[in-house]
Amino acid sequence: MSSGTCVSTWSGRRATGHRRTARRALAAVVLVAAVSFTAACGNGPAGAEVPEGWPRLATDSVTVAHPPAFREQGAGERSKFNAAAATLEEGGRTVAMISVQLDYTNADSVEEAAIGAEAGIALGATLEGQEDLRVAGPEKARDAKRIDFTFTSTGEQGTPAKGTRVAGVIVAGLDSRESTYAVRIDAAEGRLSPDELKKIIDSIAVK
Repeated sequence: MSSGTCVSTWSGRRATGHRRTARRALAAVVLVAAVSFTAACGNGPAGAEVPEGWPRLATDSVTVAHPPAFREQGAGERSKFNAAAATLEEGGRTVAMISVQLDYTNADSVEEAAIGAEAGIALGATLEGQEDLRVAGPEKARDAKRIDFTFTSTGEQGTPAKGTRVAGVIVAGLDSRESTYAVRIDAAEGRLSPDELKKIIDSIAVK
């Protein structure tokens, strides 16, 4: 996708994106590093902390682990905008979701990738903050942004009951080919512990 838009993966609907009018010129020398993707914690790429027994969502550019209670969606189940997704369901409703989007906007920097990812956050959500993050992978792809936000569920399309508060995190950046990626984690109150959320984020590896 190169239209400068990102998608709200909780609902699968497209949201209008924000584009910077000026493109940033590349001012740094690109370091070419050969990174060996060997096992860490028994089943993850080097530098990625993958808890024992946690399955992984694997895409062309990004892998991320999820708790065993989550179920990976097949290609026919997930939103067409998601390269991979896994959900936690209770009582016929999706109460938590981990999804990966690839190449969702044109971007020359991690900052621009984060701006495009923020565009997928539903109208009415509250941005709680943004911070720099390092993920596993080649040196040129390790820088990322973490975006925290909250919103209230509408209860539509099998999402948490209307009025439920939902916390979200997006980790966005550029892979080694300088294409955008975004790993998004949405969870209704009490469905993911802080420790589980940290483990999901620590498991992210980018190629």
